[in-house]
Amino acid sequence: MFGIGYEGLTVDDLVSRLRLRGADVVVDVRLNALSRKKGYSKRALAEALEVAGIRYVHERRLGNPKDNRSAYSEVATSEGDGARARFRQLLEDGAAASAIQEVAELSKHHTVALLCYESAEEHCHRQQVLDAVREALTSSVAV
Repeated sequence: MFGIGYEGLTVDDLVSRLRLRGADVVVDVRLNALSRKKGYSKRALAEALEVAGIRYVHERRLGNPKDNRSAYSEVATSEGDGARARFRQLLEDGAAASAIQEVAELSKHHTVALLCYESAEEHCHRQQVLDAVREALTSSVAV
């Protein structure tokens, strides 16, 4: 399992990177799978990935609310810390926690790529999603 951002990539570039890393499932963790960038809206992206033999799953329960996004560009500030704390709390909610478990199960049998826009993972909520899924996997192994 790994994260990938499509910022600066064409869909063909994205597919190429996914193939190089062996991804067979993409879990889109955008709240709304819309984009002004050609090919990255839900339907178009799902179709392009399907042609490449990669399954597409939109998991909006793991999306970052719009009003919590801007502070993610600030890694070591109180604003950035606050945004991450708010999102961490959201991940512990029933719907998001359930989605984390589903992605963890999926990743046991597939190479999963978590997709969002930001190229730099430390500036994106998907880093916290990856951490939460990895923690869920570790917890399930320890039981």
